[in-house]
Amino acid sequence: MSDKSVKKVVLAYSGGLDTSIILKWLQTTYRCEVVTFTADLGQGEELGPARDKALLLGIKPENIFIEDLREEFVRDYVFPMFRANAAYEGVYLLGTSIARPLIAKKLIEIAEKLDADAVSHGATGKGNDQVRFELTAYALKPDVVVIAPWREWDLRSREQLLAFAEQHQIPIAKDKRGEAPFSVDANLLHASSEGKVLEDPAQEVPDYVYSRTISPEDAPDKPTVISIEFEKGDAVGIDGEKLSPATLLARLNDLGRDNGIGRLDLVENRFVGMKSRGMYETPGGTILAVAHRAIESITLDRGAAHLKDQIMPQYAELIYNGFWFSPEREMLQALIDKSQEFVAGSVRLKLYKGGVHVIGRSSPYSLYDQDLVTFEEGAVAYDHRDAAGFIKLNALRLRTLGQRKKKLGL
Repeated sequence: MSDKSVKKVVLAYSGGLDTSIILKWLQTTYRCEVVTFTADLGQGEELGPARDKALLLGIKPENIFIEDLREEFVRDYVFPMFRANAAYEGVYLLGTSIARPLIAKKLIEIAEKLDADAVSHGATGKGNDQVRFELTAYALKPDVVVIAPWREWDLRSREQLLAFAEQHQIPIAKDKRGEAPFSVDANLLHASSEGKVLEDPAQEVPDYVYSRTISPEDAPDKPTVISIEFEKGDAVGIDGEKLSPATLLARLNDLGRDNGIGRLDLVENRFVGMKSRGMYETPGGTILAVAHRAIESITLDRGAAHLKDQIMPQYAELIYNGFWFSPEREMLQALIDKSQEFVAGSVRLKLYKGGVHVIGRSSPYSLYDQDLVTFEEGAVAYDHRDAAGFIKLNALRLRTLGQRKKKLGL
C-alpha cells in the first residue's frame, strides 16, 4: 500500500470510465488533491470530454492538464526508435511501449511544477505498462510515490467497478455497462487490441476488432506508388513534399490503412513473465520500417549494418521492458544515431494489398557501385583472381578442422 500521507497526486487520465473511477477512488481513499493529465498522442479521440469529465468530478480547472504531444512523440521517441529498426521479438514495432515513457515524463514534469508528491496510472497489475510508467517515474524523480490502484483496491469485477461508479455519480455510457469485448490502446503509431475475444490464440481475430486498416482482400486492385525522403535516418518527406514528423506519420497511416497494411497477430512474452496474445495495427510504421531498411541498404557499410542488427534485439527489449531512460538505452542510441549520419536519400515503394514492396532507392551517399558489381568488366579495378587467395585464407581453419575429423575417422 502506498503512503497515505500523499497530499497531491498527478493522474494519467484518459477521461474514460476506468480512469474516472480511479480519479474518484484517489479522492476518497487518499483524501488528496487530484491533478489530471491527458496526453494527445494521436489516439484519434476528442480530448474536450476528458476536461468536462474531470470538472464534473470536482477537479479544479487549474489542475486539468491536456497537452498535444504528437510532434514530440514522433520526433523524440518514434523516430529514434525507427533509426534502430527496432522490433520486439522480431515483429512488434513497439507502438504502446514507446508511448509510455513520454506520458510518464510529462506526469513527473507536472508533479515537479505543482509540488505534487505522487503520480498515478491506470495500468493493471498483470501487464507491461505498469512497469514502463513506474520505471520512468523513478528514473526521473527517485523520491516520487507511485499509486497503482489496480494493485491496491478491492474492486475485482466489472460489477464492483460499475457499482462504485454509480455510488459516486460517475457517468456510465450505455456501451460500458456490459463487459468490453476487448481492450484498445491507440496512438499515432499504432492501435493495439487484447483480451476477451482475443485471448484464445487459436481463434482468428474477428473483423470488428480492426480499427486502423481495411482488410488486404478489400484493398484496391491497383498498387499505390510513393517515395519517402530521408535525412540522417529520419523520414522528412513524401513524394517530394517536406512534412513534420507527426504529419508524415499520419500521412503514412492513411496510405497504409487504404492498402490494408500493418496488421499483426502476435503472441508475445510480457516482461512480467506470461505470454499474451495481441492484435496490432501499425500501418504507417510498417511502411516506414521497410523504407528505412531500404535506404540503409545503400548507405550503411556492412560492418555498421550488421552491428546494428546485432544490437537491435537488446535495444527493442529495453524499450519493451520500460528502460527508455536507462543509461544502456541512451548508450545504444548514441551508437545508432552515429550510424545514421549518411542515411539520406529517397526510397520508392509499391503498396499493394497488405504488402510494402521496395521498387527503388537512391542516395547522394550511396555505397553501391554499379561498376564494381557488374558482371561485365567494369571501370573499377577488381581482379577476379584476387578471390582465390581470399577464399583460401578463409578456408584455412575449415580445412584444418576437416583434416582432424578425417584423421579421427569421424
